[in-house]
Amino acid sequence: MRLIIALIQPHKLPDVKKALFDADVCKMTVTNALGCGQQKGFTETYRGVIHEVNLLKKVRIEIAVNEDFVKPAIDAIIKGVKTGNIGDGKIFVLDLPECIRIRTGERGNKAIG
Repeated sequence: MRLIIALIQPHKLPDVKKALFDADVCKMTVTNALGCGQQKGFTETYRGVIHEVNLLKKVRIEIAVNEDFVKPAIDAIIKGVKTGNIGDGKIFVLDLPECIRIRTGERGNKAIG
């Protein structure tokens, strides 16, 4: 079992969801996040005052998958997000030692579904 965490641009979320659904990966958690990487933010002027914005809006997608869905899920995320520009995002893949479905008490691969 693996936990896939992707940090992407908010406007690319519909493309990623479509690519994941096409790859039969339908279970995910999506949250809004703030962060910066190579982009290092930007500056904007409001009423003559310069404001430095160094935390940019991102979307965090978390997907728990069994081993046979790791590569299809990663490929789908890349397909939905990749533009080739700085700021496309990051994907982290972590081992998931335990998963428990609260409703039924199922554990492990059965709990992920």
